[in-house]
Amino acid sequence: MEEIELYTDDYFMKEALREADRANDKDEVPIGCVIVLNNRVIARGHNLTETLNDVTAHAEMQCITAAENYLGAKYLNDCILYITLEPCLMCAGALRWAQIGRIVFGAPDQKYGFGKYIENIVHPKTTVTGGVMENECSRILKDFFKRKRSK
Repeated sequence: MEEIELYTDDYFMKEALREADRANDKDEVPIGCVIVLNNRVIARGHNLTETLNDVTAHAEMQCITAAENYLGAKYLNDCILYITLEPCLMCAGALRWAQIGRIVFGAPDQKYGFGKYIENIVHPKTTVTGGVMENECSRILKDFFKRKRSK
């Protein structure tokens, strides 16, 4: 049996994937995230755009709000966001304003991701790591859309 060392990027990405599963269970696009401070998950979020009938209810937006409420502060400079899909421009902008310390994403988003604009949209002190558990993060999205198209 393979052991996972606690507090690795994979460990926290698996937590984000659990959130993506929650979105999937609600027939939402399965994207999930967690925000971590000092190796502790302080906020969780998943897509709720259909549930809330709100185009801004992305996983990251839910998670940012929860983390800021938890901390009682608007800046998240010592926090790490783990997200299953590369953030869109809206979410990247919110993460910039929150001054998140680090962004870790799973699957890249060639169409809507912030990658093309990373130098202009990400806070200068924020570090970004992509491709963490990319296959697992991509698979849940591909399966969701395949199921949608077959209906």
